[in-house]
Amino acid sequence: MKDTRERNGMYLADYHTHSLCSPDARFSMADMARAAAAAGVQEMCFTDHIETAPIGEIRPSCDWSALEDSFEAARREMEGQPIVLKLGAELGGANADFAAAERIMSQSPELDFVIGSIHALSGAYGRRSLYYFDCESEEEARLAIGDYLDQVLLLARWGQFDVLGHLTLPLRYLNEKHGMHMNFDGFEERLEAIFQALIANGCGIELNTNRGNEPLPGEKWLRMYRRLGGERITLGSDAHTPEYVGCALRQNQELLKACGFTRFCCYSRRRPQWHDL
Repeated sequence: MKDTRERNGMYLADYHTHSLCSPDARFSMADMARAAAAAGVQEMCFTDHIETAPIGEIRPSCDWSALEDSFEAARREMEGQPIVLKLGAELGGANADFAAAERIMSQSPELDFVIGSIHALSGAYGRRSLYYFDCESEEEARLAIGDYLDQVLLLARWGQFDVLGHLTLPLRYLNEKHGMHMNFDGFEERLEAIFQALIANGCGIELNTNRGNEPLPGEKWLRMYRRLGGERITLGSDAHTPEYVGCALRQNQELLKACGFTRFCCYSRRRPQWHDL
């Protein structure tokens, strides 16, 4: 495969971005693609939210037409520009009903890439979104992290996706939103089980650059994944607005190298395409 890297040796690919096809974003795919090209990103994948149970009830189907139309409009606008555009999806909460998730994804157009993510706690917490979850103590926060990891393990064992999204997502809200100082120390056995399940199913993980904040997951867990034989890994900003597209990709490629990785993935038609770090 031809390596079309930048002069500084980095091929910049953002594999987690959102557009107005996601309920929490307001910019078109074309807007996001223009921002990516301006930031020097050479490849980007649109991964808009496809939630299995968006309001707590299992969704019977999904209208994929808006996603397809927006992607085609972006491709037309960016034709001739030095950027590769890919169409993917972020499948959220498949563990709410795996059969329903499989049915929804069977209706999709041909996708290049699928992220599997957990954005909510279990039924024991009323499937409350992590974004809206409030806790009053570190003990309560750790119980919620444990509950979240139980859901992630179920998802990893199912494995009908390409990479697991933002493994340590609760830290985004507990620390950045609520000012806590939480980490995943003490959950090593559960994290190891998650990585082993992913590897056994041919899945990878993403290094979510978290719009320039603490990467998700951090160095300790990246090293564990690599030590267990994990290799498939993508990088994504999780940008919902143009200014964050491509954010911190370079720094996090350096983090991957420090953790023992020598290459990372892009995807085409659900198959990995490798780029050296």
